[in-house]
Amino acid sequence: MNPMSRQKISSGSSFESQIGYSRAVVAGNWVFVSGTTGFDYAAMSISDDLLEQVEQCLKNVESALRQAGSSLSDVVRVTYVLPDATEFEPCWPILRKYFGEIRPAATMISAGLADPRMKIEIEVTAIRQG
Repeated sequence: MNPMSRQKISSGSSFESQIGYSRAVVAGNWVFVSGTTGFDYAAMSISDDLLEQVEQCLKNVESALRQAGSSLSDVVRVTYVLPDATEFEPCWPILRKYFGEIRPAATMISAGLADPRMKIEIEVTAIRQG
């Protein structure tokens, strides 16, 4: 029996090599995208604005999924992590813009993040179609 294929996806973030993880891992038809923040990895900068971070998070997630041969429409599970739970509701319109038709299973957790500039982290699991 052949072992399941495994592919590592990188965003180019220096955090990946410093910490020892991949932006995403493809295992068979599954795509596991790591907790992704609102950093602009090209500039290694992050906005102070929560809603700009949400948009950048989702662009980063979308990029990882694309590299994996997948897309947001393949997402079956999403986890949102925010240090301040009261800031989740203002994110809803943006989350609805990206996931409103897809409607993946979802969880929101309130917990501290690795860098105090981070206001949200988003992790997804997708299954590639075909």
